[in-house]
Amino acid sequence: MNGRFSFELLHEDPSGARRGRVHTPRGVVETPAFMPVGTAATVKAMDPDDVRATGAGILLANTYHLFLRPGHETVARLGGLHRFMQWDGPILTDSGGYQVFSLASLRKISEEGVAFRSHLDGSSRFLSPEIAVRVQEKLDADILMQLDECPPYPAERDYLARSMELSLRWAARCKAARFDGGEDGRALFGIMQGGMDRDLRQASAQGLIEIGFDGYALGGLSVGEPKPLMAEVLSYAPALLPKDRPRYLMGVGKPEDLVMAVGCGVDMFDCVLPTRNARNGQLFTRRGAINVKTARFREDPGPADPECGCPTCRRFGLAYLHHLFRAREILGHRLMTIHNLHYYQDLMADMRAAVAADRFEAFRQEFHARRAGEAACL
Repeated sequence: MNGRFSFELLHEDPSGARRGRVHTPRGVVETPAFMPVGTAATVKAMDPDDVRATGAGILLANTYHLFLRPGHETVARLGGLHRFMQWDGPILTDSGGYQVFSLASLRKISEEGVAFRSHLDGSSRFLSPEIAVRVQEKLDADILMQLDECPPYPAERDYLARSMELSLRWAARCKAARFDGGEDGRALFGIMQGGMDRDLRQASAQGLIEIGFDGYALGGLSVGEPKPLMAEVLSYAPALLPKDRPRYLMGVGKPEDLVMAVGCGVDMFDCVLPTRNARNGQLFTRRGAINVKTARFREDPGPADPECGCPTCRRFGLAYLHHLFRAREILGHRLMTIHNLHYYQDLMADMRAAVAADRFEAFRQEFHARRAGEAACL
C-alpha cells in the first residue's frame, strides 16, 4: 500500500450535514458513504464487479467471522483480504466486538479481553485489543476498528459507565498495539460508547480524542432502543467528535435513519439491511419498501422502482421477481440484492449532491414527502 489515510471536509450544509472525502491507500471514498457488508469476505449473492457497479467505494468485512473461518493467518498467506475476495477498493474491518458480545451465553469479559466459544464448533477462543488489531492487520484492512464492548439496551447507568471506561482502556491498548505505530497507511478508528446517556457519551468522546484516532465511530445504537432515543443521541453525539475526522455510525440502518444521521453530521454507515432484506423479499424504493412475496405482484410487469436505473429494474418486472422468490430460485436473491444496493448508493449520491448545493433540508423534506402515505408491504 502507498500513501496515508486522511479525511477532507469539502462542505458543510447549514443543517449540519457534511460532504467529504476519505483518502485511503487503495482509493478515495466520497462521503456520506454507505459500506455494503461483506461479513465473511463476500457481499452475499454478489461478486465484486456487481458491488462496484452499484457505486460502492468501500466494503465492510468482519473480523470475528474471518478470525474463525478461514482464519486470518490463512487469509494473510493467500495475499490478504483484497486479493482473497478480489476487491481492489478500501475495506473496513469491524473488530468483532459486536459479534462476540452478542454471544452472551458463550463469552466472559475481563480486563484482558473476552473469552468466548465459537458459534461454529464450540471451540474456546480469546480476543484482546492486541489480538483484534493484529488480526485486522493480517487481513490487510485499510480501516481498523478498536475492540470495544457494545452494551445492550436497556442497561443500568453503572454498567454503562463501567463498560464505557473499559472500552476506553481497550482503545488505548489498540492504538499502542499497532504493528509499526500506524506508519503503514492504515487507519484506526475509536468507538464512542455510553448508551443513551449524554454525559457518558461526552466522557467517551473526550477520552477517545485524548488518545487520538484517524476517525471516530458511534457505537451502541440500533441495539433495540426506541427510534426517538436513537434520534436524541444523534442530535448531539456526532458534534462531540472532531470536525476534521470522519464520523462513522455503526450498524445503521434504514433509509430514513441514514437521512436523519447525515443531517446530524455523520459521514459513514454500514448495515446488513439491503442485502438481508433482499433475501427475504423486501425491496427499497423511492416511495417506500415493498415485499415481492405479496400476491398483488404476481402479474405486475412493471419494475420495482420506475425511477431506478439498476440492471434489475431495467430488465425484470415485479411478476418475475415474485415468481423467483416463490420458487426459491437463487437468481431472485441476486437480482433483489443488486437493486437494494443500487438504491442505497443512489440515496447516498443524492445526499452528497444536496449537501454540496446547500439544500439538504429541502432534500430531507422531499424524501419524507415521497414516502408519506405509501404503505410498506412488509
